[in-house]
Amino acid sequence: MNILENFNMAVKTLTVNKMRSLLTMLGIIIGNASVIVMVAVGEGAQQFTKQQLDSMGPNQLSVWAAQSASEVTTEATELTLADVEAIQKAPSVIKVAPQISANLQLIYQGRATKASVTGTNPSILYVRNLKVRQGRFFDSTEQKQNAQVVILGAAIASKLFSRENPLSKEIQINNINFQVIGLMQQKGAFLGINYDDAVYIPITTAADQLIARRSVKGITVDFLEVSAKDKQGVRAAAFQINNILALRHSKKKFTVSANKSLQDLVGNITAALSVFLTLIAGISLFVGGIGIMNIMLVSVTERTKEIGLRKAIGAPSNSILTQFLIEAIILSVGGGLIGTTIGVGSAMLVSIFTPLKPNVPISAIFLATSVSGGIGLLFGVAPARQAARLDPIVALRSD
Repeated sequence: MNILENFNMAVKTLTVNKMRSLLTMLGIIIGNASVIVMVAVGEGAQQFTKQQLDSMGPNQLSVWAAQSASEVTTEATELTLADVEAIQKAPSVIKVAPQISANLQLIYQGRATKASVTGTNPSILYVRNLKVRQGRFFDSTEQKQNAQVVILGAAIASKLFSRENPLSKEIQINNINFQVIGLMQQKGAFLGINYDDAVYIPITTAADQLIARRSVKGITVDFLEVSAKDKQGVRAAAFQINNILALRHSKKKFTVSANKSLQDLVGNITAALSVFLTLIAGISLFVGGIGIMNIMLVSVTERTKEIGLRKAIGAPSNSILTQFLIEAIILSVGGGLIGTTIGVGSAMLVSIFTPLKPNVPISAIFLATSVSGGIGLLFGVAPARQAARLDPIVALRSD
């Protein structure tokens, strides 16, 4: 009996017991679907993280006047606008955005909310890759004049004005009147920062009228966000910033952190999680293989007389062995293909209902289907060998 005849017989045997065959494939179906979804979601999570970090600003670095951002930054007052001017002249630096902020109350016609009010300069638009949806951002002239102007994030504008147009209206920040001159484009939240809850005013206005940051050294700031001229210049920019601050503040230590480092760290974490989840999903394939072996062993017991009859009329042991192996492979590959289809469909649903855009590599589909076929072959060997070794006389006498 050739391979084609064995294949046809295996298909007929499996189609006779459709429900049992489907239930046998269930473990492989679930395993393949899980692997495909985990790989796709892992790829999507890495891409989403990269896009979000890129959206924080091109080639960005952050500068603190302390050992780390988590420390109590009493030393942060050592960073001044004079430092900003010095860093701006560094060859690898293109923009510097100093920032001071405080959580303050905003009021408009009886409506009140608290928000993070950030005093900064116009460079924040470039550094954080922000865009103004309506109106405009304040300019350097208004910054020099301590102008009482404000730009609102999308969420704050909605809280204070509902559907009313905020432009040219006046709001109160800590009982001081500010004119709304712009609305920021919606950006969303990432890593605990909600950009839509932000409020921007000139740093000079914040220092003189709201947060009191004038000293003998000038306006002091919390931290700086810096953009290097290009990706290749990020390390050079960090080196130059450290040198400039070391010369200007000989006894103080500063932290210069590159956005790229954070991106690499988060990328490594999401990649590790993706591998971990895929391995967990792969266990389902293993369990499915055990299910195939168990059902095939039961099938051997149920078909003892059939096997004995075939061997009695001259069917070689290799033919019996081949048929049972083909049945196991059909179950696993069929389950793999169904599971792959379900997995790809599930990944598409994830892309519709979440911000993630899962990517299903062709290599992952090929690998999952190949592994499921290999599992069928591996776990089908034991029942196939048992069937091939049956003594035809004993098999025909069995009840």
